[in-house]
Amino acid sequence: MGVLLMLMTIGGSISAAILLAAGLVTEKAWLKKFTIGGVVIWFAFYFAMLVGLSLMSREKDLGFNEPKEYCGFYLDCHMHTSVTSVQTAKTIIDKTAKGEFYIVKVKVFSNARREPLALHTVDAHVVDGDGHAYTRDMEAEDQLPPQPEFEKRIAPTESFEKEIVFDLPADVKTPRLDISEGYWIDHAIEAVLIDDEDSILRKRNYFKLALSEPGALATGFPEQTDTASVK
Repeated sequence: MGVLLMLMTIGGSISAAILLAAGLVTEKAWLKKFTIGGVVIWFAFYFAMLVGLSLMSREKDLGFNEPKEYCGFYLDCHMHTSVTSVQTAKTIIDKTAKGEFYIVKVKVFSNARREPLALHTVDAHVVDGDGHAYTRDMEAEDQLPPQPEFEKRIAPTESFEKEIVFDLPADVKTPRLDISEGYWIDHAIEAVLIDDEDSILRKRNYFKLALSEPGALATGFPEQTDTASVK
């Protein structure tokens, strides 16, 4: 609905500009008043829908394999991510966590029918129950097997998985992963896109970081007992 209303707004604005220009050229006061009045009424309706639906929104926690969509500049909403597993470790090779490493496997996929697409400038961070935010531990990620970039371009039938790492306190409360993407222009458009996750005042969708297997080792590493292993 949000994309349709945005397209109607863009198309209506172009039509209104043409009608207003015609009214100015022909000096028809009624046409100018009609056009301006229609624009005011439409934008009042659009603003009410934008703010109203955002205020009525609720935070949502996504479980394993539940997708989250991203719209972006072209309003296509074809790119998605989901979390497929979460594991913990105290060490990854020679990197030791200050608290505990959370190794999160994220799947990236597209439901487009024709064009290859990609995410852009991805921001992935964890927010805990107290509102504290945690960025990725890039040094720990460097200890993992080679990972694809989030911005990898994929065809409609393709997908890939990427492991990202966070060093979270051992007593962290209800950690949740937040993923967003896009350039500044994408965020500007989505801020006024009705019922989009990034629209003004709207509550966000988070990925729950419940453990796939409590105490499991990081994917891709053999189970060992020495300090060089992930454990």
